[in-house]
Amino acid sequence: MPYHALELTLTRSLTTAELQQTARTMPLAANHDATRVMTVVRAKTPGKALSRLRHQVDGRLPLDAITTHYPDADGQVLLNVSLPPAAHSALRAAADGAGQTPRVFLQLAIHRALVQHARDEADRLDQAVQRLLECTTAPQLMAALGRALSRTPGASQC
Repeated sequence: MPYHALELTLTRSLTTAELQQTARTMPLAANHDATRVMTVVRAKTPGKALSRLRHQVDGRLPLDAITTHYPDADGQVLLNVSLPPAAHSALRAAADGAGQTPRVFLQLAIHRALVQHARDEADRLDQAVQRLLECTTAPQLMAALGRALSRTPGASQC
């Protein structure tokens, strides 16, 4: 049976005691402020790994969401969230209204939101470049971009 790398996003930082207690039952790697934790879970599928981990830690950790760390065979990162009853009821009603299962409805809604975010980000960058080109030349802008990238590779300022 394969292992699956999973990431837990927490609603607050874990205390040292919580981290140590949980680390006794499973391998853990926490980020700098212990609001995100990585682990591996043995299961036949990524979906079963998410469910197994949810069952294992639910109620013991301030859990917000669990995601697979690597995309599955379809290129998808799986998400496991536990919704409050009122949110779950609203989701079910909206999904019924759209003639979909809650899972499909939520999957499509998240996909649409991510596509829109990517479009908005591309538009924001296009507008910023246009503003820069109003007062400089393309070669000057490219040189400045090269300098900036060589100083802080991969760093985001926004």
